[in-house]
Amino acid sequence: MLNNMEYLLIAIAVGVVTGLLLSLFYRKALQGQKETIDREKKRASEDALKESETLRKEAALEAKDIIYQAKTDAEKELRERKTELNQLEKRLRQKEESIERKFDLIDKRDHELSRREKETGVREKATQDKEARYTELVSEQTALLEKLSGITAAEAKEELLRRTEEEARFEIAKVIKRIEDETKENAEKKAKEIIGTAIQRYASDYVADATVTAVSLPNDEMKGRIIGREGRNIRALEAATGVDLIVDDTPEMVTLSGFDPVRREVARLSLERLITDGRIHPTRIEEIVEKVKKEVDNNIREEGEKAAFDLGLSGIHPELIRVLGRLKYRTSYGQNVLEHSREVAYFAGMMASELGVDPKLAKRAGLLHDIGKAVDHEIEGTHQEIGANLARKFGENNKVINAIMVHHGEGDPITVEAALVAAADALSAARPGVRRESIEHYLKRLEELEKMALSFKGVEKCYAIQAGREIRIIVKPEEVNDELSAMVARDLAKKIEAEMSYPGQIKVTVIRESRHVEYAK
Repeated sequence: MLNNMEYLLIAIAVGVVTGLLLSLFYRKALQGQKETIDREKKRASEDALKESETLRKEAALEAKDIIYQAKTDAEKELRERKTELNQLEKRLRQKEESIERKFDLIDKRDHELSRREKETGVREKATQDKEARYTELVSEQTALLEKLSGITAAEAKEELLRRTEEEARFEIAKVIKRIEDETKENAEKKAKEIIGTAIQRYASDYVADATVTAVSLPNDEMKGRIIGREGRNIRALEAATGVDLIVDDTPEMVTLSGFDPVRREVARLSLERLITDGRIHPTRIEEIVEKVKKEVDNNIREEGEKAAFDLGLSGIHPELIRVLGRLKYRTSYGQNVLEHSREVAYFAGMMASELGVDPKLAKRAGLLHDIGKAVDHEIEGTHQEIGANLARKFGENNKVINAIMVHHGEGDPITVEAALVAAADALSAARPGVRRESIEHYLKRLEELEKMALSFKGVEKCYAIQAGREIRIIVKPEEVNDELSAMVARDLAKKIEAEMSYPGQIKVTVIRESRHVEYAK
């Protein structure tokens, strides 16, 4: 029986032998893999050499083909060039031959001209003798005629020219009168057709969208909530909006007062939202007013962009677009100025198309013609001057600026489009329902204006023109000198401001003229 030690030794021996055998087997396996890898490397190297040799041969063949093709193209081009050179040389030889023939012809003509000059010299001498004899005979006949008629040749010529001129003037005057009559008749007919077509194509109903300055209340108790404790709510609303809030005895209504129509609109919307919300206190008022201001500003920009887009206009400065949008909250008489401007642009564009001038320019000038009214409460001057300055500031061209400046007839239009804008403005303002003023009130205001001017000492005549926008006064020169004329203009302007109510502004012009007439008896 083997003991434990012997078993252990046998196991160790078996393990050693097994390890040696495994080591030998592993080495042989590695050696086989190495030989396989070496064979693969050698085969890959040989394949690569073969492929590179194949590619080299293909590249050499392609290079030979390219060289051959290039050589063929070069030879072809060389042959074409030689052909062109031969043709050019042929044409040059032909031109040289033609020039030589022309030189020969010129030499022959020179000889011929020399011969003819000699002959002409003899003829000219004979002609001069004949002319001298003819002049002598004419002088004798003229002297005889002057003696018989009793007037000189110069006087007869002058009389003949005078009579001819009178007859020609008479005939020309008749032709001009006939042409003027025909032109006037045709122009009037054509103008009526163009205006009628424009009105027919833009036959929209007019809506007088006046700025609302009164806000309705659900009940009279709301007035107390709007005023607030010790008037803190009404003061906060007036400070935030910049308008005056008038709370009087009118039932269920308060009035907003302010020169800026945009601020009035902000105040109106803010007050309506506060009334609907029910929470009226200074903090809430400021929040609502700020929110409404942003909404109104966005609405202003959108309205300006929409007006330009509807008319197909582009390139208008963003600030002009914003000022244009403010006209949505501006009214003139009963007319919304933005709608009026769009209407004028449509009319002007239609008439421009009928006349064959630039409709885009007419529409652009028509849309911007009253833009000065958006800020005329902030800037001194007429709305034409303010609008022209705004257009000039933001890069509009001189044609548009001129149309804005002269659309009420105060200046000369430099383009046909400017005249069309003025006509379209008159058309839009003359439509039924546009003017709130009755004819009686309008005439009464003109009479009052003229009566006020005649009340000044030294005023001889006065005329209210431009629909009451200007009054021209003629003073007696012997009673009113230049210094007093300036005082009359200034005093009348102040009196009009103090005593009359009128839209826009009124221009006062004083005219002083001295005439001296004498008669020679």
